[in-house]
Amino acid sequence: MSRKHPVIAVTGSSGAGTTTVKRTFEQIFRREGVEAAVLEGDSFHSMTRAEFNAAVEHADKNKLLMPSHFGPEANHFDKIEETFRVYAETGMCQRRYYIHSIAEAATINARLGTKLLPGEFTPWENIPEGSDILFYEGLHGGVVTDEVNIAQHVDLLIGVVPIVNLEWIQKIHRDTAERGYSAEAVTQTILRRMRDYVGYICPQFSNTDINFQRVSTVDTSNPFVARDVPTADESFVVIHFRESSKIKVNFEYLLAMIKDSFMSRRNTIVAPGGKMSFAMELILSPLIREILENRKG
Repeated sequence: MSRKHPVIAVTGSSGAGTTTVKRTFEQIFRREGVEAAVLEGDSFHSMTRAEFNAAVEHADKNKLLMPSHFGPEANHFDKIEETFRVYAETGMCQRRYYIHSIAEAATINARLGTKLLPGEFTPWENIPEGSDILFYEGLHGGVVTDEVNIAQHVDLLIGVVPIVNLEWIQKIHRDTAERGYSAEAVTQTILRRMRDYVGYICPQFSNTDINFQRVSTVDTSNPFVARDVPTADESFVVIHFRESSKIKVNFEYLLAMIKDSFMSRRNTIVAPGGKMSFAMELILSPLIREILENRKG
């Protein structure tokens, strides 16, 4: 961690809703005048889409354990840790982008003068000088293994983790509607990732400073046939604070400000799902101000 060059990370599974949390941070950064250098977790994959598909096909044919984007076989965990460490020490690092779609490829190729395709990476380049914060959003912002400890370099680590059936519903609907996959293909991806989900995604949420977990109030017992994603008003958000000296929480203030919220445990607030963005603003804004004040000190 670094007082002078702080790192903030939002971590969560594919389809968990980390992009929504990223937008909340962007609003806070804009309001507070924070210049954030943004890292996308997908940029630390170790294979292009074609290479990954070939690796999966090879594993399937040879009855080997299949790689997944949740695990170390398909990611540069060491590169994430190194990037966080270097930024904390110097205020600079490198980044690249993973291209998800034809539209993204067109935008990036126009900017760089390249001919990159969806599923490929842009070249590594230096982030702009003069950033206040490094902000990571992706799958692995809090990974700790025998080889790497990414979490130790993060000043504020946020977890986004809906209950698993809701997470799968969100993923299926996103990947079919926005990325053109069939529901069957997304289901196979979920199954292939399960080992790494248990081994590398879930353990991060014991390292996070704050977890935001959405719990639906409608039936999600069979997520693979659900026609709709439960709305915010059809859910609660469980906000858990890890007990540490890093996070100081005024629970009475939050309960007074967030209508119909209550405490389920001494370090956990439950709020209506529709209040999730508002709750994040209330909780995260003072934490970011404190990080910036420490940076000046």
